[in-house]
Amino acid sequence: MIETKAQLEEAAARIALLREEIGRVIVGQQAVVEQLLWCLLAGGHALLEGIPGLGKTMLIRTVADSVALQFSRIQFTPDLMPSDITGTTLIDFGSQGSAAHRFQPGPIFGNLVLADEINRATPKTQSALLEAMQEGTVTAGGDTHRLPKPFFVLATQNPIEQEGTYPLPEAQLDRFLLKIGVDYPSREELKEIVLRTTSTSQPQASVVMSAAELTDLQLAAKQILVSEDMLDLAVKVVMMSHPHEQDAPDDIRKYVRFGAGPRALQAIISVSKVRALMAGRLHISWNDIRQTALPVLRHRIVLSYEAQAMGITSDRMTEAILHSIEAER
Repeated sequence: MIETKAQLEEAAARIALLREEIGRVIVGQQAVVEQLLWCLLAGGHALLEGIPGLGKTMLIRTVADSVALQFSRIQFTPDLMPSDITGTTLIDFGSQGSAAHRFQPGPIFGNLVLADEINRATPKTQSALLEAMQEGTVTAGGDTHRLPKPFFVLATQNPIEQEGTYPLPEAQLDRFLLKIGVDYPSREELKEIVLRTTSTSQPQASVVMSAAELTDLQLAAKQILVSEDMLDLAVKVVMMSHPHEQDAPDDIRKYVRFGAGPRALQAIISVSKVRALMAGRLHISWNDIRQTALPVLRHRIVLSYEAQAMGITSDRMTEAILHSIEAER
């Protein structure tokens, strides 16, 4: 519970310590690390998109090591079946010939689950994650099993190679709190990566936070205040992503087929609260909303075929919304 300024500062310091520990292993990618922490502290799932070899898997594993979370990795392939993720019911035969059913949990039963190259699995297999991501449960053989808490799905996908992939349906994309773009490192970062990975000793993350402490910080973030003005601005950002909205910018009307839904508003407010907590503030600001809007709306704005053919991105549409609001203010 956050009741005093000292408690607020202590929470911000604990998060800063976690960020620093991750930085001991991961070179650069400050924006990616920051947004991943937003996701964890808001209790949501993240989709990381970037070309192979940028350290997405290592980053996720480092976060699990730093927070003492049970890590589980699922390598998605076209022949992966739903039961390979959720688990299956087995028959145990006793010494007297009796038989009993026993549920064998799959790799989804972890605190932090890495869904590597998620778009390589068939839609049937991808759908096995929907219940887990939304409800925190798995239903198998007519029985419902609760997943451990905290529970996060951090998925990766390659934006370049599309052969043998199955695009994620909008319903599943909407369940990811953020879509995080992983950019190519700079020259200096490349040099540092090589030095770290080709030497005799490689840095390892130490545990700096327990799962219980992470849960406490999640509860603390929920206590951050949201003024009526900031809530109205967040609502406006989401509403202006719809082409039929009266205040929508011209680019939205021209290039967008469908805008973001209610989950986008929930995400903007939840992540803005986390940003305020990390900065040691008890209230969210317009800058919090502005910074969170891009990763929140990136996978929730559906572009027209014309926009896709022209190479127009959803980030450009979000920026158009933000510029329009700022011009009014």
